[in-house]
Amino acid sequence: MELHNLMEYEVKYTLNHILETTEDVKCSCEHCKLDIMAIALNSLPPKYIVTEKGLLYSRISNFNQQFNADVVAAIAKGIKVVNENPRHE
Repeated sequence: MELHNLMEYEVKYTLNHILETTEDVKCSCEHCKLDIMAIALNSLPPKYIVTEKGLLYSRISNFNQQFNADVVAAIAKGIKVVNENPRHE
């Protein structure tokens, strides 16, 4: 069995969608993406799942519009922080 934080996958999926549809992110290198994700995840509650065979990625049925709005808001906060303070040149 494996333990996974489903929130990580939701944040990563949503961040990738945002990066594809907006130009508000000054840098989308892997380092900046991980910094954005870390900031977002630190402000969101974890959603743990347990799987028997590797990662079984499935959306939990109780995810709703408020959940999605919270994820997007946390990512927006991460983007703002990283845009203002990138950790590379």
